[in-house]
Amino acid sequence: MDAYDEGSNARHGPDTPGRPAAPGERGAPADSAEPVAPLGPAEPYPPGEPRTGVAALSLRYQVGVALALAVVAIGVCVHLGMTFLHVAPVNTVTRAHGEAVDEWIYPEFEQNWKLFAPNPLQQNISIQVRAGVRGPDGMTQTTGWYDLSAEDGHAIDGNLLPSHTQQNELRRAWDFFVATHDGENRPVGLRGSLSESYLRRIMVLRLDRDDAVRAATGGAGVIERVQVRSRTSNVPPPEWSREKVSMTPSYRELPWWTVPQDEARGGVR
Repeated sequence: MDAYDEGSNARHGPDTPGRPAAPGERGAPADSAEPVAPLGPAEPYPPGEPRTGVAALSLRYQVGVALALAVVAIGVCVHLGMTFLHVAPVNTVTRAHGEAVDEWIYPEFEQNWKLFAPNPLQQNISIQVRAGVRGPDGMTQTTGWYDLSAEDGHAIDGNLLPSHTQQNELRRAWDFFVATHDGENRPVGLRGSLSESYLRRIMVLRLDRDDAVRAATGGAGVIERVQVRSRTSNVPPPEWSREKVSMTPSYRELPWWTVPQDEARGGVR
């Protein structure tokens, strides 16, 4: 038994060539397997990017910022709503709460335009003028009425590029006068006399352009005074409408204005 064991050990001992030992078996060479790193505590993940903006604040400050943004958003919505009601056509809301809307808008947020272009015009307003012209003989003659709005309309009709003067000068001058005077043509506020002077100068320029002096005197002369009036007539309703409106025109006649000598003799430019 001893001899067999010794022989067996001699045949299968480490010094005896034989089958290679499988990895993990006893007697396998130590360098036959990959080195195993020793286990240790796991390394922490690299820290993320630092938080910025509102996220960097504490919870208490984040709540404060959220409340402030909510207040600002509500204020913006209220302002936009009030502005919309101010510029929109008259409706149920503005009839019931028009005073509140005006208190919000005036004077800081006043608008001088209307939404939707504004309401379609329902009246035709023509500006007319006549003049008192003194001739070379010292006699003053009164011209007929010149319909300046009709002249502008004729110049604009069919004109692809009408001038700003033809489109807006007369209309804006009349709107300026009406806004600064009461129903008795008395000035309201400091801009009343300015609107009168502006409108009067336009009238003198237009009369000179139409050669009203020559037409009235047959020759040389000067414009001593002018008188302006408006002719307002309703626009006929469409055929399908049952609305009934008066087609009789109404007039607003202003008092005579004396023309200063520098304006009468061509001082207006």
